[in-house]
Amino acid sequence: MSWQVMPDFSSYRKAREQFTWDLPDSFNPARDFLRNHSDPGPEDRVALIDAVSEEQYTFADIDRLSGQLANALADSGIEKGDRIGVIAPQRVETPTTHIAAWRLGAVSVPMTTMYGENAISYRTSDAELDAIIFDPIVADDVEAATSEYDGLDVAIQLNSHPWYVGSGPSNYPDLTVNAPTHTFDEFVSGYSDKQQIVEATPETDSTIMYTSGSTGPPKGVLHGHGLWLGRAAAAHNFFNSNLSSDNINWTPADWAWASALGGLLMGSWHHGTTVVAAPMQGFDPDSVFDLCETYEISNALIPPTALRMLMDADPTEYDLALQTIASAGEPLTPEILDWAEQNFDNLAVNEYYGQTELNLVISNSSRWFDVKPGSMGKPLPGYDVTIRDPETHEKLPPGEVGEIAVKPQDDRVFFKKYLDRPDATANKEHNGWYLTDDHAKMDENGYVWFESRADDVIITSGYRVGPLEVERVLLEHPDVEQAGVIGVPDEKRGEIIKAHVKLASDVAGDENLRSELQELAKGKLAKHEYPREIEFTDSLPMTSSGKIQRVKLRELEEKERSTNIK
Repeated sequence: MSWQVMPDFSSYRKAREQFTWDLPDSFNPARDFLRNHSDPGPEDRVALIDAVSEEQYTFADIDRLSGQLANALADSGIEKGDRIGVIAPQRVETPTTHIAAWRLGAVSVPMTTMYGENAISYRTSDAELDAIIFDPIVADDVEAATSEYDGLDVAIQLNSHPWYVGSGPSNYPDLTVNAPTHTFDEFVSGYSDKQQIVEATPETDSTIMYTSGSTGPPKGVLHGHGLWLGRAAAAHNFFNSNLSSDNINWTPADWAWASALGGLLMGSWHHGTTVVAAPMQGFDPDSVFDLCETYEISNALIPPTALRMLMDADPTEYDLALQTIASAGEPLTPEILDWAEQNFDNLAVNEYYGQTELNLVISNSSRWFDVKPGSMGKPLPGYDVTIRDPETHEKLPPGEVGEIAVKPQDDRVFFKKYLDRPDATANKEHNGWYLTDDHAKMDENGYVWFESRADDVIITSGYRVGPLEVERVLLEHPDVEQAGVIGVPDEKRGEIIKAHVKLASDVAGDENLRSELQELAKGKLAKHEYPREIEFTDSLPMTSSGKIQRVKLRELEEKERSTNIK
């Protein structure tokens, strides 16, 4: 590797004091991720292992395939600044398409195969896509989503591909996508793999990612190439610098998500580290441990919900090489950390925090400091993080809850703007500090403790209550699978706390269990924090990234109450 964005530092203090971004003037990830490796070089260094086909692809293989695809796209009219949708699971064509876009100076738009017709249609028109590449599993949804969209120059359906967990498509459907449509192999056939990578900088438009829509319609977030360097630096930290040609990394998360695509996949490739592709339509703990044993996985990025599912299997039955697990999306409970300590030898579990707009800015890194259960860690090198009063934006002292505000040493690792939302873009920043709408507190040692989204705060009897703390306690009960907490109107208290609870499949909700959960919360929380109402439900509204949509719960609650009033 000729250059790495994050050097090794012997301590957190030295990293905070000495690290600077020092981003290169000329930078295109298509070149950086594939060609800047040595000993072994790109021809001999494995970039990707397909766990289904057992094929291996070197960095040079990805370089050639992306060059071939770039030439085919250019011949179809795709040029600098155009936007290419990518709806595909973990398979070689997914990163290849992103890199092919960047080779041309085009912008990639990742989307998950979990999206249905409406979600694809919204993002296709909002991003004004010029091309779309998709897996057969979403073919019908793509056909319906693009039926009234006239902006596509070309649509490319990938070849059928099995799934590591779950069943995949076996046949191509007959499509009438509103654009010239090709299969991938037919599309690239006959094109040279030699293609000139356009010159670019960290500011060059690179990708559009969409917010989860937990507080309203998803917003398109435009990033420059600097995004990937920020993600690579974060991966270096939450994987405890275990990134080399000797390591092998994996995540069950769809490569459409910012952490999986940027932190795990592209972050690994910046460091020349191998990634395993194992597409999953479900999550089976024993299959996961079998995968980790078979491919000697060193580092994994696993969401908290999946980690809790892994606790149902016995990892001691497998010969595992796991060194670190990174996780984010919700705070890790002490039970997860205890499980890791009891079942693994020297396994580090590092929680981290970031946003689609801001990169990954807070993380645990156990090689530098002790991990405190429930804390997201400390500010990463390259960022200043403070807790500020949401109204005055004044910095708050340690221990007080306020809004997380972040100032990067280099703005190029943060987003450029929201698509067609100048007011929302302007409101994200105040005097150089980027505002997150997330509430947290920072202790006197610099650890950050997440509380809630700003718009999720419940005010009951004058007290401000974050739903996450209540949800954590309810999740401690063995019969509770998911919990979503909101505030509902109350004449006496302004709002009271209501919990929507999904139980384990073999458990029926009744008054005894409701009382049991309330007593559990009363024993663990302040007197005003227990849920006075509990509703058992078969499902909770979730974002496509696995977060509870409390805004949807509030909408459902409001609709139900207005119906009852009538």
